[in-house]
Amino acid sequence: MSDPTFDYIVIGGGTAGALMCKRLTEGPSHSTLLVEAGGRDVHPWIHIPVGYLYCIGNPRTDWMFNTEPDPGLNGRTLRYPRGKTLGGCSSINGMIYMRGQARDYDQWARLTGDDAWGWNKVLQAFKRHEDHFDGPDDLHGSGGEWRVEPQRLRWDILDAFAEAAVQAGVPRTPDFNRGDNEGVGYFQVNQRGGWRWNTAKAFLRPACSQRANFALWTRTRANRLLFEPGPDGLPRCVGVELWNGRELLTARARREVILCAGAIGSPQLLQLSGVGPAGLLQAHGIPVVADLPGVGQNLQDHLQIRAVYKIRGASTLNVLASSWIGKVRIGLEYALWRSGPMSMAPSQLGAFTRSSAEQAWPNLQYHVQPLSLDAFGEPLHRFPAFTASVCNLNPTSRGTVRIRSRRPEDAPAIAPNYLGTVEDRRVAAESLRVTRRIVAQPALARYQPQEWKPGLQYQSDDELARLAGDIATTIFHPVGTTKMGADDDPLAVLDARLRVRGVRGLRVVDAGAMPTITSGNTNSPTLMMAEMAAVWVRAAAAS
Repeated sequence: MSDPTFDYIVIGGGTAGALMCKRLTEGPSHSTLLVEAGGRDVHPWIHIPVGYLYCIGNPRTDWMFNTEPDPGLNGRTLRYPRGKTLGGCSSINGMIYMRGQARDYDQWARLTGDDAWGWNKVLQAFKRHEDHFDGPDDLHGSGGEWRVEPQRLRWDILDAFAEAAVQAGVPRTPDFNRGDNEGVGYFQVNQRGGWRWNTAKAFLRPACSQRANFALWTRTRANRLLFEPGPDGLPRCVGVELWNGRELLTARARREVILCAGAIGSPQLLQLSGVGPAGLLQAHGIPVVADLPGVGQNLQDHLQIRAVYKIRGASTLNVLASSWIGKVRIGLEYALWRSGPMSMAPSQLGAFTRSSAEQAWPNLQYHVQPLSLDAFGEPLHRFPAFTASVCNLNPTSRGTVRIRSRRPEDAPAIAPNYLGTVEDRRVAAESLRVTRRIVAQPALARYQPQEWKPGLQYQSDDELARLAGDIATTIFHPVGTTKMGADDDPLAVLDARLRVRGVRGLRVVDAGAMPTITSGNTNSPTLMMAEMAAVWVRAAAAS
């Protein structure tokens, strides 16, 4: 391990990094090192779907980040989970398979000036690794590594909410992933036979582990990227300095270093390495390799506003899990049939609709759950209830990720700036009214829903926007902090092929590269981006 050299070094063994490694090692001619700061995905709660409750907030599997006090949240800070294990966030997330809307990718094509990012092109990348339970068709793939299955349970209260949404004008849909996700229905999930299906299972095992041209170093943190002068006058990334808990190591790359450390980790490592806003780097005594003002800018996230309704006459997880008998039943159902609450994604029912008639496309997403609690990680309430969480799919607020020091072990300052624009506050107020309109429909009347949070006493736009700041929380979808863009975009960190501007031999392939957030959950779009990038990296090697 003294100064080892590989063709490629991939930093981060999460969603994008796992796919990149499989694709880059499919031919024997090039070697790849995967560096993962966390451990292997052997923690049993990673693999049981409900285990996200024991992985988020666990330093074994979560980076344990927190946001800065946020003015839009009335000064609150939020826990900001990020996966710290093989599989990354795909090992701790909600398992929801969601592509977004076709217009998201057509917008990317316009912003980058490259039609490779248009819907018709990225659809093929989605299908390439997809293994859809319903088999292949024009919009879905079969036989790929990324398993998509229907959920293995249903709830009467969720069926009633779906019917109420239809009565409120939201159409039913059996599939949110056909380019237009407007509608209401149960989410499809990344599971196989009732077990979580993360990217470590899908792409690293057993394929990569059996290949002689693949090396995996876990529990190894990337401290900084290494640069040398290039023949064209631009700095070239030639490797990375690493810390494995015992000693400093240096690994070198003949061809490329590929950052897959996520929308928080990648900008942090770039800044620590001298690639970022010159003023920030100089303030921490870091020599400037490339002055890229956009590194750590443009942070976008989905903020969910959790409305809780007490009900009568229906089973919810609050009641089911409140007794030892109920817990035993839940455990037996999973042990025998891999179904029931232990097979649950955090949210089972979804809906996409518009906050007002003026919206040209669905701009709200619902995650509806047969449970309620004060905050994530807190005990379930003792009364029967459901939660209807709603988020603005296209927030206009922008935040930042900035290093606090030149020490790699210091967490960066994460400032999402939620509800930082008039438009986002207006949509927040409108979304709570849409929730009330759905809940008021006849389909839910027999359960006598009562708004427990935020409370019907809040009615005006100002009241509802302020209340959103009090009760809203992240859905864990940070993107955009190393965005790709056109040559004339001063904040574009990457070109359209995900290469870092101003240097050679370095790409970023993760959710940070998104110029704008997708209209839905972000895990599978990140996987699609890695599929696209793998083609370009291999093409560059062949040229």
